[in-house]
Amino acid sequence: MNEPEKQNTFFREKPILPRDGSNESIWQGSTFRHQLTNSPENTEESCDVVIVGGGITGFTAAVRLQEQGKSVILAEAHTVAYGTTGGTSAHINTFADTTYAEVEQNFGYDSAKLFARAIQEAVDTIHTHAATYRIDCDLETKDAYVYAEDESQQKELDSLLESALRAGVNADVVAGSPLPIPALKVIRLPGQAQFHPLKYLTGLRKVFEALGGIVLEHTRIEDVEQEENGLIARSGDRKLRTRAVVYATHITPGGVNALHFLNAPYRSYVLAVTLNDDAYPDDLVYDMQEPYHYFRSHVIDGQKYLIVGGNDHKTGHDDPEVAFQELETYTKEHFNVKDIAYRWSSQYYVPADGLPYIGKMPGSPNGLYTATGYNGNGMILGTIAGKILSDLVRERENPYAELFDPGRIKPLAINPELIKENADVAYHFIADRLSAEELDSLRDVPEDTGMIAKIGGKKVAVYKSPSGEVHTLSPVCPHAHCYVNWNASEKSWDCPCHGARFSPEGQLITGPARKDLEKLTLPA
Repeated sequence: MNEPEKQNTFFREKPILPRDGSNESIWQGSTFRHQLTNSPENTEESCDVVIVGGGITGFTAAVRLQEQGKSVILAEAHTVAYGTTGGTSAHINTFADTTYAEVEQNFGYDSAKLFARAIQEAVDTIHTHAATYRIDCDLETKDAYVYAEDESQQKELDSLLESALRAGVNADVVAGSPLPIPALKVIRLPGQAQFHPLKYLTGLRKVFEALGGIVLEHTRIEDVEQEENGLIARSGDRKLRTRAVVYATHITPGGVNALHFLNAPYRSYVLAVTLNDDAYPDDLVYDMQEPYHYFRSHVIDGQKYLIVGGNDHKTGHDDPEVAFQELETYTKEHFNVKDIAYRWSSQYYVPADGLPYIGKMPGSPNGLYTATGYNGNGMILGTIAGKILSDLVRERENPYAELFDPGRIKPLAINPELIKENADVAYHFIADRLSAEELDSLRDVPEDTGMIAKIGGKKVAVYKSPSGEVHTLSPVCPHAHCYVNWNASEKSWDCPCHGARFSPEGQLITGPARKDLEKLTLPA
């Protein structure tokens, strides 16, 4: 196990199930959090499969592999559900952010149908798990409504409807949506769902451990090496010898590899609010704005909440506080808000060609697998990824493996999204080095604030804690050497290039970086 000083301590003080940000999600805030169990302190050092990441992808694959006779160790760098699964808005859809029309255009008609089939299988799998394992996770079947507010949006909505029908997804046109927002056209997609993601994940964990699987928390897999008889996954001085390693971290393995340049990191913002007039929608609702908003309701500890999300932007680019304020203003314009009970953000990755990358890591040793690029659909695509990865590890055919194969990389010249995203990386690599606020003294930094500053001609990342303690760090992300930016809402340093994030004191929260920000010593 990693030495204590290597663990992230910034979020540990909160009496809740921690996650990768300072803001508490609605799932963390429920009394459910006290039901979690602790990981064993000691375990065997060899197994058939090491799974890296304790989210929905990791546990879906872990349960399936353990059921099929494999010995599995699941290693989580922090605590279970620390990442995106703990910050999702928990929509379960038969459609995705990448529309079936876009899949048709990029991959063909048959691929769009196969994508729809994979999504439906994921939805069915969640229902099957909840029923078979008796997981009480607030799972409810819902209709989904998508609406257009002007003629331009209506054209996009028509395309969404027509391509969904061609792909075999059930959808129709209806008179209106459950929201008090005027709409020009509305479509309905039955057979959607919602759940409590942490209750579901904890249910899978209990099944996994009951089958003999082992969970190691606070165990960051820092490197994977090939040896004659398999692989070694390293965490500090600990070695886990195995035949296969599955990176189920919602990010690709550390270091620099091709998939880092094929996925753009984004932040999505969510509010959970109470209303004065009880006008909570009974179903899932989405608009066609860019970025779009999404709505649903959930009852936790007897209290009903409206969950509103949106205002997505690339990680480390726009101001998170502005994104939250705009989302709050939008919500209050359309609903009679009593109280904003929770607000939080979460990270996801947008793939260059629209489909996730699930399978063997390109150019990696045999037995090394990954899953990333879920766009904003981590619950469904993470579920199907767990099934695909478990089949690949067992060398079994899977009908979706070829469609999502990470080795399908298209030439740069014919992939405009890839060109755009990597041009953005290059821009920030240069532009962020040219701007910083000049400070005469570290005493000028406000408390509980971080900033990129120039002190004595040297650029530094500075954070002053609420107690006045000053932390000075190199602003250079150790992954690809872009400059990090301060996230004032989640209290983190975020890299705008590939999405690595660090605590205020510089400790690594999420990759693809492998190291902390370098600590600097400067005069006060």
